[in-house]
Amino acid sequence: MQIRIIVAGKPALPYAKAGVEEYLKRLSRTGGHELVVIKAGSRDEVSEKLLERSKSCFRVALDERGECLSTREFADRLESLEMRGDVKTVAFLIGAADGHNEALREQCDLVLTLSPFTLQHELALLVLLEQLYRVATLKSGSPYHRD
Repeated sequence: MQIRIIVAGKPALPYAKAGVEEYLKRLSRTGGHELVVIKAGSRDEVSEKLLERSKSCFRVALDERGECLSTREFADRLESLEMRGDVKTVAFLIGAADGHNEALREQCDLVLTLSPFTLQHELALLVLLEQLYRVATLKSGSPYHRD
């Protein structure tokens, strides 16, 4: 199963940019992860682009109103999607400063929150990448994650 992360705008904050680069490097060793950057714009423009770039994917919107999972629950959810067989690509959708519109949330298969806090989109990307790396290490049996 492939993982596609679609985000509005490239990280510009130096610490976020460095963190994103680090976790993309780590994830490159596990394969199957792709970062797609789209141009930022209004909420509706970005939501439309995110939906367009995630056609035929299992869509996961990152939104503070979404379901909150532990790392183990997140790993289990991804594993169950992989086992289904009909899900080839999971697309994580990260909006710009104004977040997602209602139409995007309704068209997603899952709305997930990384925190009950509203996160700036660059930080949301970094947190998501770290969690995806954590899930990959759980899957491989690496001691990175500690319960």
